[in-house]
Amino acid sequence: MTIMETSLVGTDLGLTGLSGVPAADGPQKAKDFTSDQEVRWCPGCGDYVILATVRGFLAELGLRRENLMFVSGIGCSSRFPYYLEAYGIHSIHGRAPAIATGLAVTRPDLSVWVVTGDGDALSIGGNHLIHALRRNVNMTILLFNNRIYGLTKGQYSPTSEQGKITKSTPMGSVDHPFNTLSIALGAEATFAARALDSDRAGLTEVLRAAAEHRGTSFVEILQDCPIFNDGSFDALRRDNAADHLVPLHHGQPIRFGADNEFAVVQSGFGLAVVRADTVAESDIVVHDAYADNPEYAYALSRLSDQSLDHVVTGIFRSVARPTYDDGVRTQMTTARERKPLEENSLQNLLNGPETWTVS
Repeated sequence: MTIMETSLVGTDLGLTGLSGVPAADGPQKAKDFTSDQEVRWCPGCGDYVILATVRGFLAELGLRRENLMFVSGIGCSSRFPYYLEAYGIHSIHGRAPAIATGLAVTRPDLSVWVVTGDGDALSIGGNHLIHALRRNVNMTILLFNNRIYGLTKGQYSPTSEQGKITKSTPMGSVDHPFNTLSIALGAEATFAARALDSDRAGLTEVLRAAAEHRGTSFVEILQDCPIFNDGSFDALRRDNAADHLVPLHHGQPIRFGADNEFAVVQSGFGLAVVRADTVAESDIVVHDAYADNPEYAYALSRLSDQSLDHVVTGIFRSVARPTYDDGVRTQMTTARERKPLEENSLQNLLNGPETWTVS
């Protein structure tokens, strides 16, 4: 069954996330986006795979390097801007979305990206993240989730599973972890997706759609930390990984497993996983990434849990909504048209309409 009819897509507003960003003069290669900095992550870190995928994807994207801006916070993932031949800012812990918002508003000629981790984005930066999503600022947020604090040497993070034994939780974490996609969709993200670092094709597909989306694109990338959380996502890489991974493809029934033996169906107000041979084909949910109402995408996010029994990947939601930065620029243009430049002076703004002089 189809939960909701297709509604808006990003191009319905006549704009995409790349509108106004100058294109490159000719073909590009991954090496064109490779800086001269030595890549310093631990051997086997999932960040290497993500970096290689992003470099290749940027070459396909066809933008000038000087019109790309990568903003990061603090953490292993936040070294990302050093390793790309593009503009970048290694900013403040958790504050990358706020800095990126300023860039998106003032520089519509830039393609703005935020690179962050589960600790950086969901702990100290949680407030900045949800408000960027709520405002729908034209930026792409890549959240690297390894379910641990890596840079500070192995403390539990907001996405660590309950019972996780770490240096800061020697008897096991009592915290219930965040479901990252549920947070993004709860903040009404207009684009939300998940990919696995080792699935280069799936990651590239998601990145391309995220870059083309106008508004805040949120992409969670599950990746391994071989030093402090080795094997955290092994269930998604073993021979039976197909029984755990639930890939989403717009317009197609949601079935998975080595022989498509599992399916997603509606269950009450939510969704559930069943054996496909126990239900009618018409009962299997047909994925609608463009459903305007976020409840369906949120229900999809609840299929994933900390046990990794089922992990949904792909594009959960992609809808069109006016962006914060477009709205601010429109207001500024209107203000300039209404008053001469001298009337818009800083002193006039400070004086305001409700000031008086005491003599």
